[in-house]
Amino acid sequence: MNNETTDKLGKDSVGKLLFNLAMPAIIAQLVNMLYNIVDRIYIGHIPEIGATALTGVGVTFPIIMIITAFSALIGMGGAPRAAIKMGEKNHNEAEKILGNCFVLLILISIILTAFFLATGEKLLMLFGASSDTIGYGLSYLNIYVGGTIFVMITLGLNSFISTQGFAKISMMTVLIGAVINIILDPILIFGFNMGVKGAAVATVISQAVSAIWVLNFMLGEKTRLKIRKINMRLDKKVIIPVLMLGISPFIMNSTESLLNISLNASLQRYGGDMAVGAMTILSSLMQVIFLPISGLTQGAQPIISYNYGAKNNDRVRETFKLLIISAMTFSFVMWGLMMIFPRIFVSLFSKDMALIDFTSWGLRIYLGLGIILGAQIACQQTFIAIGQAKISLFLALLRKVILLIPLIYILPHFFADKVFAIFFAEPVADLIAVTITVTTFSIQFKKLLRENN
Repeated sequence: MNNETTDKLGKDSVGKLLFNLAMPAIIAQLVNMLYNIVDRIYIGHIPEIGATALTGVGVTFPIIMIITAFSALIGMGGAPRAAIKMGEKNHNEAEKILGNCFVLLILISIILTAFFLATGEKLLMLFGASSDTIGYGLSYLNIYVGGTIFVMITLGLNSFISTQGFAKISMMTVLIGAVINIILDPILIFGFNMGVKGAAVATVISQAVSAIWVLNFMLGEKTRLKIRKINMRLDKKVIIPVLMLGISPFIMNSTESLLNISLNASLQRYGGDMAVGAMTILSSLMQVIFLPISGLTQGAQPIISYNYGAKNNDRVRETFKLLIISAMTFSFVMWGLMMIFPRIFVSLFSKDMALIDFTSWGLRIYLGLGIILGAQIACQQTFIAIGQAKISLFLALLRKVILLIPLIYILPHFFADKVFAIFFAEPVADLIAVTITVTTFSIQFKKLLRENN
């Protein structure tokens, strides 16, 4: 990527740029959505044991999200800062950020692998597994954790690809892995009769190929930001600002893990394996709304970050306006489809009629206000794009930690149907969080742009 290509972020039509950068990112997230849930779809259709195996794999989700959270801590903390430095024409500092982030991704992956291999069984029992489901969860987890380094490199470094404007390359990172995973899953699960272990092996292989793809690009000639040995010496002056900015997306992902633990533990108490299995499906369907909007914000991030660094405030405003309209439109469409046709979405994951009936009922409660999630994500991610770590951190904590997790434990005291109360905590938290987020954004965004002159 040359200077002329990078400068397009500051000169080309915002609408055209957002379309060109966001569409590959959205496609990548849609494929990533399949990447994340295809294992569950195949596992849920294993003859005789599908529903139980699906529940067992579902309780591994908190650990998977913790690994994703650490990749976001480094990748989404470093990439916007690198883009801002590029906007300031400080290329050497941008590459130093990349080099430090690469080393951190490797170090953290080694620590996480050792920790989860040592504590996996105890954690899964704590997260809502039962004696019937722990075997399936542990079989999946032990293999998946072995590929932690591939996940960290793929997700962490891919942020630095997209932040340079290489949306198609970034899309291919996800596409390559997802296609391999989708092909290998039925072969290993059913063809080789590996069951849950086959799903985990397919995932690790696909992640390894994606990691090789990312490294090949970041060490090649096309990238403007290149991994160089000279920049791999850790510097606290580089690391601390990265961690401060990355703490918001880290909390968004890690609190998703904490949230899943709270939901599974409470649902296991009041509804047993059936309720935990339903939550596995509901969390997957939440991704159907969340991930494409996340892709949209990834497309907007390089434009917002670059122009904020270059003090082109009008382009920052215009990009956000298009972002919020697009995000709200998508969340409205997907929410409407799920409310009208819940059984169609749920039946993708299981043939068990009892589980389908239970989950379809829960979907209309749990995702009752999914229509407004677009505003929450667009505002929060824009704060990250302009380097506002503290505000973004508060908003990341607000919805899940401050509101939703306490409500999961409080609301059952006020309803006879305890499972309903747990599902109902989600829309209550959504309403309060989005109201506060949009109000905060409308005030702070104007103030920050006035100061950016």
